[in-house]
Amino acid sequence: MSLFIPYKDMWDMPLGGMSDEKQVPHWFGNAVYVVVGGLCKLLFRYRVDGRQNLRAFHNECGVLVVCNHTSFLDVAFIYLAARTKQWVRIIGRDTLFRNANGLLGQILSRVGAFPIKRDSADRVAIKRAARMLKNREIVGILPEGTRRGKGNLEPKLHSGAAFIARMGKAPILPMTVRDAEYVKQKGSRVHFPKITVEYGTPILLSDFDFLPKDERLDACSWYAMRECFALSRRIPAAEVDMVELFPDSKDYANTFAEHPIPKHTSEEVVALYKAQMSPRVQIAEVAEAQA
Repeated sequence: MSLFIPYKDMWDMPLGGMSDEKQVPHWFGNAVYVVVGGLCKLLFRYRVDGRQNLRAFHNECGVLVVCNHTSFLDVAFIYLAARTKQWVRIIGRDTLFRNANGLLGQILSRVGAFPIKRDSADRVAIKRAARMLKNREIVGILPEGTRRGKGNLEPKLHSGAAFIARMGKAPILPMTVRDAEYVKQKGSRVHFPKITVEYGTPILLSDFDFLPKDERLDACSWYAMRECFALSRRIPAAEVDMVELFPDSKDYANTFAEHPIPKHTSEEVVALYKAQMSPRVQIAEVAEAQA
């Protein structure tokens, strides 16, 4: 049992996946799941829909989980929904890891999280995430960067999620944490609504190859976030008003209406991934993940 590990060291340690290297100790993450998961089950009576869409990737290939961001509880439910079978390496803003003189950084790192610098091309974080995906781990990201409707910052739509997926040779899996935003609203007391976590269907970057090369990542990230909001609002994706949500971003609604992106099951994506990888490539990728 490892009690004292510099949290920066844990950012480059595997958690799950195929690497034979020493992993982030599991005991703390398991304890967090029991305590936090128990409290959330009691207070919010949460359930997880579509979890089989995540389970299909277990030890088969990496997957980048993306989620819209409405509440500080989103991160907790992204983590809880994958347990106990899988771990999610959540990307969080770097300032969180320095809070409480680094104590929060120690806690977050022990459950698999790692930092990224906000509003910058953080190459270290991107390479770290890509290495995890190649090691068949799960990486979780909240692409909006801040909670919608909370604070002074406006959510923005970046291509970072698609870029990480491309670097890590992994599919994207949209998800949402529904109704967590009603736990605490400005000017009101704390409420305990029933919360639902829902996974959608996976997205392949190759399905966007019909677009000009310089637009593929932006379009893929736009599409993935539209899927998240469709899950959140329980409406067809075509009915999500992305112009209202992201007024400063290019709108691809007409593009995808004219050229629909095919739907895939997680099992189909895993089968495609395995078919494309020869044993030699698999060995090379595991070695690269360990390097």
